[in-house]
Amino acid sequence: MREWLPVSTSAKGRLTLTAVRMFGTHPYDEVTVGELVSAAEVTTGALYHHFDSKLGLYSFVRRDVERRLLDRMEGAAATQQSVNGSALRSALLVGFDFAVKQDFIELLGKHPSDQAADPLVELLARLTDPAPRSTAWLIAAAWRAAINLVARGETQEQVRSALATLDVVVSP
Repeated sequence: MREWLPVSTSAKGRLTLTAVRMFGTHPYDEVTVGELVSAAEVTTGALYHHFDSKLGLYSFVRRDVERRLLDRMEGAAATQQSVNGSALRSALLVGFDFAVKQDFIELLGKHPSDQAADPLVELLARLTDPAPRSTAWLIAAAWRAAINLVARGETQEQVRSALATLDVVVSP
């Protein structure tokens, strides 16, 4: 599993760390460029120099956080045998715990609109193969709904228990 270690003393590193924190807990539209640069202690010019726009910065941190999520989910699935959905269940729970613990609810609780493909769906499609691709889309939607329930005030334990009840039997 790859760990992510930005150079936090650089302007780009400080912007990235700040964006991860702010976009992780606040919707994209609620985070302003002014808040980002002020919290990162950089200029607006630094944001535009390194990322072209607020959306560019958001996309950069979204992809990075998503990659960290998928690394953990793939690792969890690999440790389980694919019997009765245990690999899938393990991946979903490890991913859920990671997203909630790291406060990445806003970043990971929504479908990525700026990407051609959804990396979470791609992973779930591999884990549920040979089931129809729509199965992966439905599971991804349920996983994101679980993340959003925590954002709405449900306890992590209750939502995790509900997520653990998902049982997908994959048959050819």
